Amino acid sequence: MVEHGDIRVVRRGGSKINFRQPVITNDSRLLLCASGHSVKVFSTSTEECVHELRGHTDLVTGVVVKPSNHLQAYSCSLDGTIRLWDFTDGILIKTYDIGYSIYSIHTSAFHKGVVFTVTSTISDKKSESFQLVAVHLPQSGDQLVKAPELSAVISDVSSNPGAIVFGRGGEYIASANGLHLEVFFFKKQKTYRFFLKKDTKTGGKNTFMCVAAHPKDDCIATGHEDGKIRLWRNFNHQKEYTYSTLHWHSNAVSSMCFTPEGTNLLSGGVESVLVQWRYNDVSQRDFLPRLGAAITHIAVSPDGALSCTSHSDNKITIIQGIKVSAVLQGLVTGESVETDLMVDPRSKALVLNGKPGHLQFYSLKRDKLLYNLDIVQQEYIHQLGLQQFKVVKVAFDASGNWMATVEERKQKDAEQELNLKLWAFDEQTQSFVLNTTVADPHESRITAMCFCQAAASQTTMLISASEDGHFKAWQLRRLAPGEDDGPSCLCDFVGAYRGLVPYCCCFSADGSLLAVSFQEVVTVWSPASWELLATLSQPPKAIRNLCFGRLSCSKYLLGTTDDHLLCCWNLLTCSLEWSTSMDISLLLGDPLTENIAAFCCHAGSTDLFVFKPSEPRPVFSLKAVCSGKVTHAVFAPREEMLESCEESSQWLNHSQLYFLTQCMDLMTFTTKAEEEKLMASSKQLLIDDSVAMTPFYLLLGKHRKGESGAAASGESAGRPPLPPLPQGSGAVKELLRTPAHVLPSTSFLCSMFVKSLLVSVGDASEESKPAEEEMKSEKEEEDSEGDMESSASRPERGSLARRSAEPAAPPLTKAQLRELRRVKKLDHSWLTGLLRS
Repeated sequence: MVEHGDIRVVRRGGSKINFRQPVITNDSRLLLCASGHSVKVFSTSTEECVHELRGHTDLVTGVVVKPSNHLQAYSCSLDGTIRLWDFTDGILIKTYDIGYSIYSIHTSAFHKGVVFTVTSTISDKKSESFQLVAVHLPQSGDQLVKAPELSAVISDVSSNPGAIVFGRGGEYIASANGLHLEVFFFKKQKTYRFFLKKDTKTGGKNTFMCVAAHPKDDCIATGHEDGKIRLWRNFNHQKEYTYSTLHWHSNAVSSMCFTPEGTNLLSGGVESVLVQWRYNDVSQRDFLPRLGAAITHIAVSPDGALSCTSHSDNKITIIQGIKVSAVLQGLVTGESVETDLMVDPRSKALVLNGKPGHLQFYSLKRDKLLYNLDIVQQEYIHQLGLQQFKVVKVAFDASGNWMATVEERKQKDAEQELNLKLWAFDEQTQSFVLNTTVADPHESRITAMCFCQAAASQTTMLISASEDGHFKAWQLRRLAPGEDDGPSCLCDFVGAYRGLVPYCCCFSADGSLLAVSFQEVVTVWSPASWELLATLSQPPKAIRNLCFGRLSCSKYLLGTTDDHLLCCWNLLTCSLEWSTSMDISLLLGDPLTENIAAFCCHAGSTDLFVFKPSEPRPVFSLKAVCSGKVTHAVFAPREEMLESCEESSQWLNHSQLYFLTQCMDLMTFTTKAEEEKLMASSKQLLIDDSVAMTPFYLLLGKHRKGESGAAASGESAGRPPLPPLPQGSGAVKELLRTPAHVLPSTSFLCSMFVKSLLVSVGDASEESKPAEEEMKSEKEEEDSEGDMESSASRPERGSLARRSAEPAAPPLTKAQLRELRRVKKLDHSWLTGLLRS
């Protein structure tokens, strides 16, 4: 996290949940997975994220459940620490400092107080050689503990956690790396190594990819690059070992796992098919096909009720039996983002290309995928080297009624295929429906595409620029309900400039101007008449970005060049207003304010500058926002405007800036007050930590709030108040909600608990005395009360005015009432005799 005054750079999502093998808890209720710098805890039934365990300062590389306590889990990270969590409550219990970057973690019930980690070779930390070491965790009451006692187990291992596995409850450990398999027996303290040739006679590749061990038998399963699975037996003898071969996968086997009882072996790869092999009869196989993307990890719950698969599209599929029961989908980023980052004007969701041929609509508020939209509408074939259609451009109009997409496919011995598709929003299905497909809209690849965002525009206009040297203007119209024929998209104009290639295009805020950059020349056009109004020339370097100013800065046009210049033109004078030397990787404007954001590369990191074109001083600047270059960012309008008083954070009041790092992490800028408010609201929502935040849960919470509000209004209307809770209810509630493994002993709690339920003797005796006196004088008060009521019902006329002017008398205490009753019982006859005399 980077801080600058009141501005913070925080992670908002996008982290991979498929980076390491997930873990299912013993009761199959929760699933834990590494996600960036944190560990996410999901509910297997509701798919909601129950907790996010934060504390690591670098990438989390492994998560395992503690063998001696199934309610706790270990996590390791490249920051050199192992952290022990209570994942049911989201509490960090202890941190063990190892001092070396950890790439994976393994545990066994056979080894108490010891965890096994994969670290770099100590003698040469920069090398890519790794070793498996045993870390002895010291018993200490401190939360931060040094763990310097390390002992090497296997010297040459793979950094892939799937290539290391314990067998028979921890009696031995097997490691596969390259072309050799190594098995180490702990009791014998002996290692057996087995080697394979690089290529077989039939051309197969024998490289080890993953390994799994049978929980009860001495059997090790290894997956290989050629798709074969080998079952090794008698590996406790160097020369008498045997193995049998299974083959179904067409490509490398990426992950394998035995079921808890050892009856089945699960395997998966790029085919997106989960294969279940019968251990006693390997000729029988069951398949779960069409899981959507290549399988990267497989895990099974300890009770065998659930299994799960991680996929290359940042997805975890939870399987019950042979059916998919739940899907946990993260932000699909892939190797590159072709479409840039866009915001849907209707749902306020982040839109970018996801799995092949699709667009994903991702909720920025909930950090959750809303839905995928199939753009290509063709079955994706998992075959290496096969060129298929991919989505490269997307744009929305101002109202969100239209969406335009561009898909392309380049064959080796064929021309490039292009499709421009226009999608209309359907109110009934609440999704985009394909309206028009334009095959080959240009003769070459499309370089830029944008809609006219003017709210007062009568028609919808789309501009597309291409490497063929032309840009085209498309007029879009919706067909009337009774109109079935007629085109909904027409090419209105084709423009060019001296045979140069256009690379960028953008509309002004009111839609009256269109700027198109042809290499080093910027042309300004009038969309009303398609007249070339002006040309703005620059030194012989191509223009990379174009951006119009808004509101009070609408007369300015900004652009960046390949020779690291940021230029600002005044459209009223058609002259260069100012320029500065900056290596800007991305330039974009806030759609609601005059602010312009510029990401600048410097010394291997990216700096951010937020400025107004009319002012020389930046509104906000921040050094080293992230490492690497930022090439994708977007301003997302806020649902509720912030009320920030500080000058450095006022640019975040209307919109929030999101950007993608080179590691495909979605980051954003927030204020400290906004982050604290978000944390407070999340704590208020989560009443019971073990219950996932489902829509039904939120609906029930609103219903309960309504009942409490009705009860409060009933009291104010004069209804009798509800009886108060007993004195010890708070203690009982706290006692029942606290997990048993963190509570003190029962003998210690017993006396405190009983005392909270008792009532003191002094208070009881004082309350009993006035009660007895009231019972004795009950009959005597009946007569006197009748006289008092009759006299009170006939007040004097002037008394009402006096009472209204005088303040109300305070109520009598119990002691005063008792004294008044005692005075009433006295004999006052002597006073009458005295008055007569």
